[in-house]
Amino acid sequence: MNVVVTLGNSAVDTWVIAKRNLLRYLRLPRLLFFSSIQPIIFLTLFNFVFGGAIGGEVPGGKYINYLLPGILVQTTLFGALNTGVGLAEDMGRGIVDRFRSLPMSRAAVMAGRTVSDMLRNVVVIAIMLSMGAIYGFRFQDGFLNAILMILLVLAFSFAFSWVAAYIGLTVGDTETAQLAGFVIIFPLTFASAAFVPVESMASWLQVFARNQPITFAVDAARQLALGIPSNGAIWKLLLWILGILAVFIPLSIWRYRTRT
Repeated sequence: MNVVVTLGNSAVDTWVIAKRNLLRYLRLPRLLFFSSIQPIIFLTLFNFVFGGAIGGEVPGGKYINYLLPGILVQTTLFGALNTGVGLAEDMGRGIVDRFRSLPMSRAAVMAGRTVSDMLRNVVVIAIMLSMGAIYGFRFQDGFLNAILMILLVLAFSFAFSWVAAYIGLTVGDTETAQLAGFVIIFPLTFASAAFVPVESMASWLQVFARNQPITFAVDAARQLALGIPSNGAIWKLLLWILGILAVFIPLSIWRYRTRT
């Protein structure tokens, strides 16, 4: 019974924190607006700058069909960085110290932030899919697989939010948290299958690009969206998600408890 009560209280605490973070977007809608502008710019530039050069040389026919799953993965990972930035900001303002003084679950502070950032990514994904449809993107493997693609991308971003949470709690300031996140995301994204086929890369880079989680996420998304075979990318990605959560949820909670 105590375990049930504890889990129930933790869920309530998590939702309270998530609601608090979501209300910020309602009160400051420009945060959501500008976080949606950047991926639209990426999508537009890559589609119209590189699309003509790459053309039909990618699986899926039109470049926009190939590009959009990669942009979705990149966009949601950038959104996941908000977890670390937000926690670092709360620490700087003393809000985390107030949470520590309350009779609430210690995990709820991080879990509420990761849940709210995942829900924000739902809105961003909807905007990106709408823009993609204007540019000519079409799902080619059925409605159910389209929904599964969105859920899988969200699950990956949720897992990475815990990485960002650990970074934010460790560095303790917003600028460093953001920069540290970008240092991880940018190399992994551009050295992946997000924008061009791995086969077009230098031979020494192909080994890395084929065996890193963002490539698995992009390939899995393309399989579900377009029906392109992915050599087991969905299962590989699920293993990465479980591994990241297994490592960084305990690390983040430990860092929250020991942070002075």
